[in-house]
Amino acid sequence: MNHKVVTFGEIMLRLATPGHERFCQARTLAASFGGGEANVAVSLANYGVPAEFVSRLPENDIAEACLMELRRYGVGTTRVLRGGERLGIYFLETGAVARASKVVYDRAHSAIAEIQPGTVDWTSVFADATWFHWTGITPALSRSAADVCLEALRAARAAGLTVSCDLNYRKNLWRYGQKASEVMPALVRECDVILGNEEDAEMIFGIKPEGFDVTATGGEVPASAFEPVCRGLFERFPAARKIIITLRGSINANHNTWGGLLHDGQRMYASRRYDITHIVDRVGGGDAFMGGLIYGLMTYAGDDQKALDFAVAASCLKHTIPGDFNLATAAEVEKLLKGDASGRVSR
Repeated sequence: MNHKVVTFGEIMLRLATPGHERFCQARTLAASFGGGEANVAVSLANYGVPAEFVSRLPENDIAEACLMELRRYGVGTTRVLRGGERLGIYFLETGAVARASKVVYDRAHSAIAEIQPGTVDWTSVFADATWFHWTGITPALSRSAADVCLEALRAARAAGLTVSCDLNYRKNLWRYGQKASEVMPALVRECDVILGNEEDAEMIFGIKPEGFDVTATGGEVPASAFEPVCRGLFERFPAARKIIITLRGSINANHNTWGGLLHDGQRMYASRRYDITHIVDRVGGGDAFMGGLIYGLMTYAGDDQKALDFAVAASCLKHTIPGDFNLATAAEVEKLLKGDASGRVSR
């Protein structure tokens, strides 16, 4: 496959408590790396799609370890800028049963948060690319990061790339004096493919599902309740070609239902629902969905149902893998799509 995807955003050092220990119990933390746009790039590289990650990292050994980890999985890093004082960090406490997982961010004044417009040569970055992906996390970091994101989007549109975004609303990040509802519309307006979860459209744009409370799903999240959300997003962003909603029904921290829908402006497609009963790690599940969706839309061009089904199955498998990255192969996803969820030893 010759299609090249560029992603832009922050990658962080991830420090997770062992097993299901609480922060106050843990005496050691497992170190790895992760971040929405980097996670998508890893998924795509794992499927054989050329993927380039654009970011800004400081000049230190932790940042070098981060770049080595990305290159290990086949992600291009030649467009990563160097500068700034620090790599962002997030701490993860994995919940269990009735106790939810927790994330604590330590990413203020990170290298990417202090990036400035004009520092990335977007014309050069996009010269051999066909797709650009960003998330709502990046413009939440700082006003300058939001400005660079808009700069990238306009360059991507001028270069004729397909542009996708994951709305990824994070209320704890919008702290520089502007709300997501004030910043995001100008950015999302430039997108062809818009992804959100059950709450993103409501929290950012005030577009709600009809007759459904996303905070009390009981494991049941009907796709039909979100068709009005898709219609509302199409009305707000008429340039969009596809709108996708992930549907997570949370029974408890270890047991979720999982599915999705895709709307092309005329017809809505719904996936099968997976019952994920023993979650290993759900962090990065939405990014695994996005990586699978981009791969599916490229690979099964014209078959939106199969693209959606691939994305949901890919994300389902991510729930079985520790860490931010989805390391399931395309063949493994296809196997699940064909109905093989037995978990039998492959030998």
